[in-house]
Amino acid sequence: MSDTPLSDLRKSYERGALEDHEVASEPLLQFREWFAEALQHKVPEPNAMTLATVGEDGRPSTRVVLIKDFDERGIVWYTNYHSRKGRELAANPFAALQFHWVELERVVRIEGNVEKVEDEASDAYFESRPLAHRIGAWASHQSEAIPNRGVIVARAAEYGLKFGLKPPRPPHWGGYRLRPHYWEFWQGRASRLHDRIAYSEQPDGSWKRERLSP
Repeated sequence: MSDTPLSDLRKSYERGALEDHEVASEPLLQFREWFAEALQHKVPEPNAMTLATVGEDGRPSTRVVLIKDFDERGIVWYTNYHSRKGRELAANPFAALQFHWVELERVVRIEGNVEKVEDEASDAYFESRPLAHRIGAWASHQSEAIPNRGVIVARAAEYGLKFGLKPPRPPHWGGYRLRPHYWEFWQGRASRLHDRIAYSEQPDGSWKRERLSP
């Protein structure tokens, strides 16, 4: 472990800028541009995003999930509906997402309401997954405690024998779509004078764009 005190750990952000004349008129266009640049620069796991949900007790929780699609309707990911996040979304269908592309010194934050995607979309994506992943969706009772790893390995073997090469999509597994009401694009800058551009959805469906103080 380093002898450097935590209070002394800091970094000067100098990789880029987000000038007003460069910002897209709508957040989806800005996200497309930044996501494409993350892919172009080969950022490790550019599709990884933190998902924050809130339980019935009012306490938040976070985990990392993978974006699988996005368009004007929202941001899509897939998971077990019976997981902790699934239960929390059933009770409180609002969430926040965050992408952190460290190498580009960029963060994107998104907030909105969440709904399940259409069954046809979940079926199509499930069929596109590797066989082991499809079996795993049946084997894992996500977020439930198990006594040891052998339990999940045994379940995977059981469902592998049961379904062979054609496991159907489990009824407890599928996609969610977050429909954004708020976006924020953060670009690190020197001296902690970071660029922050926020988009807030208006009642008529248009977007109000503002620069926020860092």
